[in-house]
Amino acid sequence: MVSSDVMIARANAGNFERIPSVGGPALPRAVRPNVLLIFRTLLEESHAMLKGVAHFERTHEFWAAFHDDGARAVSDPSWLRNKRWHGIISRHTTPQLVRACAAQRIPLVDLNDTKPYPGVPKIRPDNAAIGHMGAEHFIDRGFRHLAFCGFGNTSWSTERRDGFVEAARLAGRGVTVLDVDYPGNLTLLWETEQLSRLVTWLEALPKPAAVMACHDMRAQQVATAADTAGILVPEEVAILGVNNDGIRCALAHPALSSVAPNAFQSGYLGASVLWDMIAGRKPKLLDQRVEPRGVVTRRSSDVLAIEDRTVANALGYIRENACREITVDSVAREVHSCRSQLERKFRLHIGRSPQAEIRRVQVERIRQLLIDTDYPLKRIAELSGFEHMEYMSVMFKRMTGETPGAYRVRVLAESEREDRPVELAS
Repeated sequence: MVSSDVMIARANAGNFERIPSVGGPALPRAVRPNVLLIFRTLLEESHAMLKGVAHFERTHEFWAAFHDDGARAVSDPSWLRNKRWHGIISRHTTPQLVRACAAQRIPLVDLNDTKPYPGVPKIRPDNAAIGHMGAEHFIDRGFRHLAFCGFGNTSWSTERRDGFVEAARLAGRGVTVLDVDYPGNLTLLWETEQLSRLVTWLEALPKPAAVMACHDMRAQQVATAADTAGILVPEEVAILGVNNDGIRCALAHPALSSVAPNAFQSGYLGASVLWDMIAGRKPKLLDQRVEPRGVVTRRSSDVLAIEDRTVANALGYIRENACREITVDSVAREVHSCRSQLERKFRLHIGRSPQAEIRRVQVERIRQLLIDTDYPLKRIAELSGFEHMEYMSVMFKRMTGETPGAYRVRVLAESEREDRPVELAS
């Protein structure tokens, strides 16, 4: 049997000895390296990163992983001494962990979105690109008055702010910025103070305005402040967060739009870099940025910039009630307008009739139910305001070009493909 050029790593007195394999990459005497994964899965982003790590491990069958869900190894150095670790991927890296890994010569890959530690490879989101994407989302919807709300004492927030401001200025827009210091540990007093400050800030913005927040939690605070002030979202103030935290975005009212980072790709790339380090290869880059996946548009920004108050109010009413069998006449009564005038204003400001807007909102509701639930079409018809499932299907196909069933199958298949990693240079 001819020896191949494939090399494997074997533990030998605390170091790795490179030996050639015979007949393939897996030998009975090979030792699978122990890899520690420090990820608090309380954060949805960590779930996606771990999926990326797991995908790499499944395709390479390289190590035995242990998940430190509580990040105990960060605060308790004995964790690193009580077991022979051949590598660590951490979402919660601290100077103490960096020093401990250096002292014990444990390869460490940092996935925390902070400034890099010397000599430690870091994979993090491209925050400037996230800011650019947020500004372009609003500019494409015709907003002239843009604003950013973030934390001035965190680098990831200021990077997103700077990217947002740069993209806005390239398009000839100015930006109103509200930066405060993030306290780290949230308190009821801080939340109360922020609510009052955000209400005052939002009331002073020219309307309609578009606000990008540094992350979804801050966007949720902005939405709460808008509701407190009686400001219509998204008709008067559109809101966009970052991280696409599904639960937080869904619990906000209205549901939050958000820029989705590619956390899966970050995890996969982190595992790839660690694989190289365990094999004795130095990373080519110590600070790699991962492009965001895109904007996930929900109700908080799903609007065109409309300065006409009657149209804005009508759009808000339609968004809340389109799935309750409303009519154009009921919309006109709600906003104290005659039907002909409302029809004329809708065509002038948004380029379609009130009836077309009602149908558009219903279609978006159908899309959401097809993707987020396994409800049968009859139940989806009921929830989207249709008495008959058959009519819903005909209308959906007329407006989208495909049946509800075909749409569900296609989108779910595309979602699975998106979770496949993109190979990047390490």
